[in-house]
Amino acid sequence: MSRSPTFPKGWLAHYRELIGTWKRRSSSSFDAEDAAHDAIVGMLENGGSTIENKRAYLHRSVANGLINRYRREQSFPTLPLHELSESEHPVMDGVEAAAQVSELSQALSDALGELPPACQQVFAWHRLEGWTVPVYTGYYGAPRNVMVNMRYSF
Repeated sequence: MSRSPTFPKGWLAHYRELIGTWKRRSSSSFDAEDAAHDAIVGMLENGGSTIENKRAYLHRSVANGLINRYRREQSFPTLPLHELSESEHPVMDGVEAAAQVSELSQALSDALGELPPACQQVFAWHRLEGWTVPVYTGYYGAPRNVMVNMRYSF
């Protein structure tokens, strides 16, 4: 005799719908997932058994979470470092800056030392020299997908 399928109960019954709905509505699917998970965690931490309509509660919580994220991003605009003028770049002076640079350099050297020589070269071309995939693919003479895999192996 076959067993009848069991369906999720409580908030879990609405999980797939919740994620799908807010992934479509949000500009960032990652933010939507994060907001949904934050809403679920908040509900579980505050004793979700007292909530009558879990579906409505979760949807409203996700909407509020996404609005909060949007407001936070708008109130603190960010720019990539390469778009800043030279005078606006963050500066660290003194012994601490030298120690941090030394530590980061050593960590980078150690990480590169663990890679095969071909991957080390691709890293240098891509990250340090600023070469694009088509440029170093033509220079190295390997297929594009091989070079992309080398680039992402670190």
